[in-house]
Amino acid sequence: MRFYLLSLSQFFSSILFLFHFQTTISSSNDSSPSHSCAHGQSVSLLQFKASFSIKSSASGYCQHPKTESWKEGTDCCLWDGVTCEMKTGVLTELNLACSLLYGTLHSNSTLFSLRHLRKLDLSDNHFKSSHISPQFGQFSNLTHLNLSLSVFAGQVPSEFSLLSKLVSLDLSANYYPSLEPISFDKLVQNLTQLRELRLSGVDMSLVAPDSLMNLSSSLSSLILNSCGLQGKLPSSMRKFKHLQYLNLGENSFSGPIPYDFEQLAELVSLVLSGNENDYLSLEPTSFDKLAQNLTQLRELQLSFVDMSLVVPNFLMNVSSSLSSLQLYSCGLQGEFPSFMTKFKHLQYLDLRYNNLTGSIPYDFGQLNELVSIDLSFNDYLSVEPISFDKIVQNLTKLRGLRLGSVNMDLVTPNSLANLSSSLSALGLWGCGLQGKFPGNIFLLPNLRVLDLSANDRLTGSFPSSNVSNDLRLLGLSHTKISVYLDYDFFTNLKLLEVLVLKYCNILRSNLTMIGQLTQLTRLDLIGNNLGGQIPPSLRNLVHLNSLYLGNNNFSGQIPDFLTSLTQLENLGLSLNHLSGTIPSQINTLSLKLFDLGNNHLHGPIPSSIFKQENLEGLSLASNSKLTGEISSSICNLKLLRFLDLSNNSFSGSVPQCLGNFSNSLSVLNLGMNNLQGTIFSTFSKGNNLGYLNLNGNKLEGKIPSSIINCAMLEVLDLGNNKIEDTFPYFLETLPELHVLVLKSNKLQGFVNGPTTNDPSPNYGFLTSPAII
Repeated sequence: MRFYLLSLSQFFSSILFLFHFQTTISSSNDSSPSHSCAHGQSVSLLQFKASFSIKSSASGYCQHPKTESWKEGTDCCLWDGVTCEMKTGVLTELNLACSLLYGTLHSNSTLFSLRHLRKLDLSDNHFKSSHISPQFGQFSNLTHLNLSLSVFAGQVPSEFSLLSKLVSLDLSANYYPSLEPISFDKLVQNLTQLRELRLSGVDMSLVAPDSLMNLSSSLSSLILNSCGLQGKLPSSMRKFKHLQYLNLGENSFSGPIPYDFEQLAELVSLVLSGNENDYLSLEPTSFDKLAQNLTQLRELQLSFVDMSLVVPNFLMNVSSSLSSLQLYSCGLQGEFPSFMTKFKHLQYLDLRYNNLTGSIPYDFGQLNELVSIDLSFNDYLSVEPISFDKIVQNLTKLRGLRLGSVNMDLVTPNSLANLSSSLSALGLWGCGLQGKFPGNIFLLPNLRVLDLSANDRLTGSFPSSNVSNDLRLLGLSHTKISVYLDYDFFTNLKLLEVLVLKYCNILRSNLTMIGQLTQLTRLDLIGNNLGGQIPPSLRNLVHLNSLYLGNNNFSGQIPDFLTSLTQLENLGLSLNHLSGTIPSQINTLSLKLFDLGNNHLHGPIPSSIFKQENLEGLSLASNSKLTGEISSSICNLKLLRFLDLSNNSFSGSVPQCLGNFSNSLSVLNLGMNNLQGTIFSTFSKGNNLGYLNLNGNKLEGKIPSSIINCAMLEVLDLGNNKIEDTFPYFLETLPELHVLVLKSNKLQGFVNGPTTNDPSPNYGFLTSPAII
């Protein structure tokens, strides 16, 4: 993984830092030092330059190949990125950020001979997973060190603790470097002048959160998102009274956010989002004090923090200076907050996946600084035509508008025609829109994301020309918007990464050209009556992660070239007319979903499927001619959640390991085969099985009592076998069981049992007669 996501404040602070650093260098160069660069320094820099190549993909955020200006025989103090002390000519600052450097940084690099450096910036280059060298500890005069975004790896050396003059340290967004507790403790003890510490993406999973309290109380910026930190948040954060930027997001913190966070009165940005594995929580009293005391707050990100007890109108107490408010999936419930006009500086608002209700207020359209709005997937939000018209007319800076599942059935699609021409993302999934969609939206020059799916009364036509060439995601599933998958479509949209046209109104298709969409990562054409063979040009989609072609009329064999798409994780080809055998080369992929159900495949299950250790869903159902035994190797698939091999001709015994090989398994369907022997009796405690179907086989013996360990079981179908047993009264203890099918076996006894007059205790449905 090349980069980590940076928060809004991190991104802009990084850019400002680079700008400031470059300005400093330019000013220094313009003033011409009285002493030229020492010969040894020039040699070291030129040797350093020679050890790297210039590669355009090596830098991402900015690109400036500074070392190209470094020429032998010229004054190195005048080179790009180099700053020298005016009186001595000693090199004190080296800024090679965004310099397109590509190669390995070795510990014997001549860089480490420049011992007088006070500022060193190597950010946003590509050092090919070089281990962070202990030699950085030689720079005893360093006050600023930035190694971010440069593909460094390995452990952060304990020698970093020797950099006692450091004011700013940034190791963010590298290739999973790690920081051991003992190294972190040394760092904390010795770097007493530290004001900025950015370690995003550094593995600190062994570091105790309380050890953060030993950091310098002068800290103004602490960025530790995606560090693997776990446990309770430190409870004495008030010591950092100068803290302005705090990001502890994307970790595994849990429990309530401590009260003393409210005492961090200088905070400008607070990010605690994404601690979703264990969940943080925020009580109403704590939130209220937080909102009242943090008067300088401009960015507040608390996504996945449990705020279910916080009344939405409490949001009105947050600082009016707020520019970014992100409360995604916080459990907020109740009426959408009114009086939003207080936040006249608000640019980014994300309240999706909560339980907000009511109408989006009329005055929402007065927030004319808004750049991005996401109110998708709440409980029942709606927007009136007059309110929506105000949003469209007044929010001229809007680049992202996402209102998925917000009720807009009274809004005429034509009112969308006046949306800002700078719009880059429009998501109106399942909004109840009806009528003709305005064609000019498709032509917006900056449009990158367009999702109109699940508006089944929305009509119109996707244009064949002049459509935005920058479009990356297009979703028109379950709409009546007509689409022509032809030459113009494929040549105009070559940057598409996601194409979702499930159950769409495709009027003409020429899938032989689909291979031109070489950037696609997801392709979904389910339910479009497409026929012929699976297009060979799909082999060109080398970035494809998900391919769904189900419920069409594709025929022929499953093409071998699909196994060469090495990025493929989800493959759905069900409900077609595919024939032949399952490709044995499937082991070249690392699949999570593999669905070949309802085709005409024959032969055994290839053993290579049982090597798909990441597989979560496997369906080979209703192929009728799939034969052979079900190998016990299927139990190697420890992550399986869904397994359906029903309606085939499998024979032999049922692998006994199926009862306890995966606690993740929720659906197991082996019905309508020729399986023999006994039912597996190894159901383990704590399993997640909710659906078990063994109907229509030749299973014998007894119903295993270990089924009572399946506390989540809702459906149990053992009908049409040869089971000989007494009626399984113990099943009454299963709290979720609603459907029980035992017919056409050899069971004896009364359904109601010997001690109760209730004819069907705790069962929602029984198909067995009272006495069998």
